[in-house]
Amino acid sequence: MPSQDPSHAQALQDQYEIRPDPVALTHNEDDPSQNAESGVDYEPYPEKSIPISAEHEKIVKAITSLYSGSASKEDMEVYAHDAIYDDPWSYCDTRYKIAGQWYGIPKIMASSKTLATEIVSDKPTEIIYKQKQEYKPRPLYVSKAVNSLVTLTLDGEGKVRYHKDQWNEKDYSHSGLGKVMKELNGDHLTKITQPPKDL
Repeated sequence: MPSQDPSHAQALQDQYEIRPDPVALTHNEDDPSQNAESGVDYEPYPEKSIPISAEHEKIVKAITSLYSGSASKEDMEVYAHDAIYDDPWSYCDTRYKIAGQWYGIPKIMASSKTLATEIVSDKPTEIIYKQKQEYKPRPLYVSKAVNSLVTLTLDGEGKVRYHKDQWNEKDYSHSGLGKVMKELNGDHLTKITQPPKDL
């Protein structure tokens, strides 16, 4: 699949990237001992999750299914064709490249399970939630749970245009060697994971 025009990817980023305030969204006032030194608490408390519409619930379900290794074309359809995925390791600027990440989960993980989520912000074009994901990589078969803050930006048709996954309170700078390495991972992982070409 052809790569995204860098200027078009930048335009997508400028239009759809949300820079959430992790402290404001996740600071635990009820039990401050659960906060990290930075003031964030990414541990999800499902009982505190705010209600969301059925449409947004369907999007979150598809995204958590992808985190859990579904590698499903149906789940991938929550993304627009031109969409960005941004996490500590990868920066992808098309749905096909994003699929390269998700189709890799079953290949490198013995299992991946979403243990809990908590919706902390919900707007017509925005869903932000805390997520606890348990990964068991091959060949070690040792489970590790990771808490993160997931931000989904939606367009007017309800498609995900920007998917950000933050593992700590720091947002991404989009500059320097780190950005280059993330783009290389996003650009080339599809050669290994080989998602369907028609995505």
